[in-house]
Amino acid sequence: QVQLVESGGGLVQAGGSLRLSCATSGTASSIYTMAWFRQAPGKEREFVAAINWNGGSTYYADSVKGRFTISRDNAKNTVYLQMNSLKPEDTAVYYCAGRHFSATSFRANEYAYWGQGTQVTVSS
Repeated sequence: QVQLVESGGGLVQAGGSLRLSCATSGTASSIYTMAWFRQAPGKEREFVAAINWNGGSTYYADSVKGRFTISRDNAKNTVYLQMNSLKPEDTAVYYCAGRHFSATSFRANEYAYWGQGTQVTVSS
């Protein structure tokens, strides 16, 4: 049984920064690809960033490229999302997700494991 638990969300002013964390437990070592998705009210869940098992490959949505950085510490079973230069349009619930396959996917329905989500609110 794999569990993902996000933390680090909150309220920040535009231009500010936050770092989200996703702690994994259970048979987390079998999760090769980790990702962050987000969902704003009335919108579909969208891909934000992904990282492969050793952190050697990272992928970003165009809307966050250059502002967000995904990383992982396998010794701590934790994935991070550093978010800088935040904008009001980044406001959403952010979800951590994991999948066993090494191939990265940008589709939410291809991730088997999900956290409960953490709210990020960026004020203008």
